[in-house]
Amino acid sequence: MTAPSQTPSLGGAFRQIGGLTAISRIVGFVRDIAFARFLGAGPAADAFLVALKLPNMFRRLSAEGAMTNAFLPNFARVRKSDGLPAAMALAAEAQILLLLVLFFLVLLAEIFMPQLILLLAPGFADTPERLSAAVDLARVTMPYLPMISIVALWGAIANAQGRFGAAAAAPIIANICFILGAVAIPFFAADMGVRRAFPVAIGLLAAGLLQLLFLYVTLRRLEVLPNLIIPRLSAAGRRMWRHFLPAALGAGTMQLNLLVDLILASLLPVGAISWLYYADRVAQLPLGVVGIALGTALLPRLSAAEAAGQGDAVKSELESAIAFAAFLVLPAVAALAVIAEPIITGLFAYGAFSTSDAGMAAVALLAYAFGLPGFVLIKILQPAFYAAGKPGRVLQLSLLTVAVNISGSLLLMPRLGHVGLALATSVSGLVTALIMAVLLIYQRRLGFGWLGILGRIFCASLIMALVLGVLQKGVKGVTMMMPDAAWLALLVIIGGASYGLTAVVLKAVPPDILGRFWARKA
Repeated sequence: MTAPSQTPSLGGAFRQIGGLTAISRIVGFVRDIAFARFLGAGPAADAFLVALKLPNMFRRLSAEGAMTNAFLPNFARVRKSDGLPAAMALAAEAQILLLLVLFFLVLLAEIFMPQLILLLAPGFADTPERLSAAVDLARVTMPYLPMISIVALWGAIANAQGRFGAAAAAPIIANICFILGAVAIPFFAADMGVRRAFPVAIGLLAAGLLQLLFLYVTLRRLEVLPNLIIPRLSAAGRRMWRHFLPAALGAGTMQLNLLVDLILASLLPVGAISWLYYADRVAQLPLGVVGIALGTALLPRLSAAEAAGQGDAVKSELESAIAFAAFLVLPAVAALAVIAEPIITGLFAYGAFSTSDAGMAAVALLAYAFGLPGFVLIKILQPAFYAAGKPGRVLQLSLLTVAVNISGSLLLMPRLGHVGLALATSVSGLVTALIMAVLLIYQRRLGFGWLGILGRIFCASLIMALVLGVLQKGVKGVTMMMPDAAWLALLVIIGGASYGLTAVVLKAVPPDILGRFWARKA
């Protein structure tokens, strides 16, 4: 086995993850454009998105949500105290138990799929054809769960070795398979009606196999591929699974949040599930490139710092990450708020996705943009609790998030429809992020060094928003002669240039971006 790789700087780790995540999100937009083009926002799209929700929900619960957050801190602790061979033994234990549990979970899901789909989308009972299609599609997509869960575990092992690129690149493979599946619809499923998303479901299974192969080759080269062993439970494994339970419950409550949105959206007019999906996909771009990338880079670093008792290092990493995230996220929020409709229209308003669908998705995007800073902050701050061995605190906060979301959804949906669901989700994220920040400040794991630059970043973002607003009103007649995609590209270029120039003038650029964050380690 190789020794642990030298840990890159936070900026270097972000460069690995963020760059590949950005590519993945761009390819993901091409995927969603293909979905909009060939599936639209009607019953066929609703059926597939519900079917896709099931393996994705369990994936986040079993692997990306709970397993990674429980596994990585314990892996780092065992590696530091007992060496890499002991840490790899822990990884082998986690792998075999994960496979066995997920095998039985998939088996049960296949048997009781009609009941599961009705639980996810009770509104489908009023449209039997949509319900039947969702059941058939979900039975095809469910085996993706064990494959992607092992991919997530293997990606966590690579991250612990300081190799963040493999796990960040794997979703690109999945998106390419999705695109090929969507493009195949007119050739193989054009006459299948509500079930015409079957080629995309097959593409999902192909994506799982290809991602497994990619991570397998990566770990073989690093000589850290876990062995297949007889199931057992060591002392380190028991400690990890004790952390897994609250982490799983915490991830489960977040998935319950999404489940509530899906259940309520299924009770709204046909298309509401799709409108929320496309709006969420746009909002996920800054969340994925910034929030998830920084959170992924932070977890092994904070775990190592906590294991070494370096409290100042924890505080420094968090403050640098917040300032860096604010520089990228706040202008994104301003842009999403001002040009939500040109974004949705320019990306998705083609083929089966109508102008009316674009308008409905745009107002949902506006609501999601409101909560984006909260969700990015959650992704940055959560690793601090997991690294400190306090997954129970994350569970408590997740329960609070669910309570706020459910209450807000029930209050706002009768008045605002699908927009009310998006707005309730945003409020719940902001509340949770604020409480997390207060707790970490109280624990002296977070300071206030980022507040000064935050005000300057906000001013630069506000000026950019004004520029975009004036631009839309001032040249509205000209835009009628431009393709929607070209107009969106022009807005992005002018908005980005105005923000960059204003940020430099106001000294709103974090020093780490110009210095240590982008410096390569020798």
